Amino acid sequence: MGLVLAVVGVAALVAAVVVLLRSRRRAAPKAPPPPRDPFAPEQDTGGDPRRLKAGDMVEYLGERLFVRGSLRLSEGGFSWSEHFVDAMDGTDAGRRWISVEEDPDLEVTLWSEYAGDPLKPSEQSLTVGGVTYHRTEHGTATYASEGTTGLAATGRMEYADYEGPRGHALSFERFPGAGGEQGRWEASLGERVPAGTLTIYPGGDA
Repeated sequence: MGLVLAVVGVAALVAAVVVLLRSRRRAAPKAPPPPRDPFAPEQDTGGDPRRLKAGDMVEYLGERLFVRGSLRLSEGGFSWSEHFVDAMDGTDAGRRWISVEEDPDLEVTLWSEYAGDPLKPSEQSLTVGGVTYHRTEHGTATYASEGTTGLAATGRMEYADYEGPRGHALSFERFPGAGGEQGRWEASLGERVPAGTLTIYPGGDA
């Protein structure tokens, strides 16, 4: 009888140890993913522009641009994104924006700041650098800012969009101040990014 009790006691002890080890294994914190090389051959490239975010890197026509911040914009039931990208070369020309929207097809446009004579969206048609653009949209939207954009966390903006030939575009944006001032119009020239020509390298937390 004593032998039987000893065997039962040993079995119970073993079972308790197994249960304890299993509970500890379940409770162990999940290890963070190891750092990844964004240029590694096995890294997934191409990617979905609709998922761009601060920390990603994009490559377009041989140039690498780092996504430093994003604006998530909304007007009525329509939403789109604008991403501040920087070539990190220390020049103003290296700082641009990439807009991503579905209207209804996916449209990706690379924007550069217009640095010529002052412009305002006061006409239905504007000619810049010998190219004539026609106004297609004008409205206001709310935005939420992520990362580095130079803007407040949330706010409102006014825009006016013009279309030109062969995928070229002209856009105006202004951001009203907290005191009610309208802000100044900022003009940008854009070029449509053909599908499949933009390569996306997700950030380390992707």
